[in-house]
Order: sequence, then C-alpha cells, then structure tokens
Amino acid sequence: MNQCFNNSHIVLDPSKLPRHVAIIMDGNGRWAKSKGLPRIYGHKKGAEVAKKIIYKTKELGIPYLTLFAFSKENWLRPEEEIKTLLELLKVYLDAEFEEMKKRGIKFKVIGDKEDFPKDLQEKLELIEKTTEKNDEMVLCMALSYGGKNEIVKATRKLAEEVKKGKISPEDIDEKLFRNFLDTKDIPDPDLLIRTSGEMRISNFLLFQLAYTEFYFTSIYWPDFDENEYLKALYSYQQRERRFGRVYES
Repeated sequence: MNQCFNNSHIVLDPSKLPRHVAIIMDGNGRWAKSKGLPRIYGHKKGAEVAKKIIYKTKELGIPYLTLFAFSKENWLRPEEEIKTLLELLKVYLDAEFEEMKKRGIKFKVIGDKEDFPKDLQEKLELIEKTTEKNDEMVLCMALSYGGKNEIVKATRKLAEEVKKGKISPEDIDEKLFRNFLDTKDIPDPDLLIRTSGEMRISNFLLFQLAYTEFYFTSIYWPDFDENEYLKALYSYQQRERRFGRVYES
C-alpha cells in the first residue's frame, strides 16, 4: 500500500500508522464553561467528535481504537451529570449500532459493566454479542474502568486459579498475567492521545501503556477535529520506538 493520507499540510505514511490508538477524551466540561454553557453541552459535542474520530480511524485502516468514556472515578460526579452521561451513551449506542455492523466494527467493553443500570448492561452486551465476528476494526470502550481496579481483578482471578491448582506460581509471567486482563484479546496501545492540556494518564490502562507513545494537546476534546487527529498521528510517525533497545545508525 503506497497511498498517503493527507489533510492540508499533513501527510501520513500508511505503513507507519499505529496499530492501536487509545484516547483520553478530556475537557468537555471546561469547553462548555469557556463558552458560558452548561457542562451537558460539552458532553454532547464530545460525543459527536468521538463519532467522527471512530470513523476516521476506520478510514485510515487503524485496526484498534480504545476510548476512555467513563472512569470508575466518574461515579463521584454530581448525580445529574452522571445521569446525563449515561443517557448520552444510550443515545450513541442506539444511533450507531447499525452503522457499526455495516462497517464491520467489533464493539468491546472494558471495565465493570455490572456497575451500570440493567437496561444499559443489556444494551452493551447485545452490541458486543452482535458485532463479535466483525473484523474490520475493534472499537474498545472503557466504561466504569480503572487501571488499578483491572490489575486487582486480574490478580484475584489468577490467585483463584493458583488456589485450584490449575496454575503454579512458577508459571506466572507477563504473558500469563495478560490473559486475566480486560484487554487480553487486543494489543497494547502504540499511541495514547490526551486532550485538554492535562499531562497524566488518570488510571487508564496502567499495565498496557508501558511502551506507548504519548501525545498531549491543550485542545479540549470538543474541538479535537480530524485535522488535530492527523497531527497526533503525524507526531507519532516522527518517533523512533526502541522498546528499551539501542539502534546503531
């Protein structure tokens, strides 16, 4: 494949695109506040942007995209805001379900689905089940997710297997441990993007981000358009990924 993707002055080499992009979609509330609007408007605009980025990812041929949509800590937000976020999630799922099937997108949830109301749990499980054989792209949505919680859950499951005598402590290595993570079926992210100017990973994919390239931008998520996405991908393509090794010139 020798086609180059470009937008204005940004030209991407398709042979150097990341296999897996993860995004912390941050700044919806601050975007709304900066415009004198209630926070809900920021979340609605953010959902529209997420849709565009999902389909742009598919267009570029990037096979895995993970979006940090709702964290464990988000349950501490005001009740009315949580209600709004869950309603937005339902609306998005209803609106895009058929499109995901049409475009061959597999939908996967990481996190604790059981934290959500029963009707939303059932909706998430239905879409996962219906799209599980799709192979054009995997859209992984982190919902009620926390990296520390994921590691603790994985450790608990592993300990149960040791207790049952199915696994010996001597057998435990990184590869085996990965099999107990929510992300056991998908590769680690090559690129993490975080919007809004914050430079931290906020308990996101703590095990999986060990050698991920980070891209931070001050732009709020509702203003993160396709051109900004291409900028992030272009920045990624300028980096040399050594994974702890040294390459002689």
